[in-house]
Amino acid sequence: MEGYRLVSEVPVRFSDTDGLGHVNNANYLSFLEVARIDYLRRVVGRVRIEEFGVIIARIEIDYKSPALHHERLLVGCRVSEIGGASIKMEYRLEDKATGRLVAEAKSVMVAFDYALGRPARVTEEWRSKMEEFDGIS
Repeated sequence: MEGYRLVSEVPVRFSDTDGLGHVNNANYLSFLEVARIDYLRRVVGRVRIEEFGVIIARIEIDYKSPALHHERLLVGCRVSEIGGASIKMEYRLEDKATGRLVAEAKSVMVAFDYALGRPARVTEEWRSKMEEFDGIS
């Protein structure tokens, strides 16, 4: 997928669909989560959930075409901007078989200190790994 170094594959399950046979809008959040967790594991090196140290502050999704049962989706995920405590991500969802654009999305993650219950600064380790992986300057 052009412009995305990290691409996750997500099968559309029967339980993801609604009575009309297409993926219910709420399930797209789970598809994005698969790619986001893959990104944190691969790029930042976090494996266990307690190591992630982020919360989602915002997600927006633009639906382009319906995803259907038995399709396999490719979900591209990249970091587009890193702030003091925030990390902006972009996503592209395509049907694997045809390349048809299914959706585009954006999210904002916030580095979070769970022990203190408040946002934290994005660490230099994370910043440098994400900047190098996605070519952000």
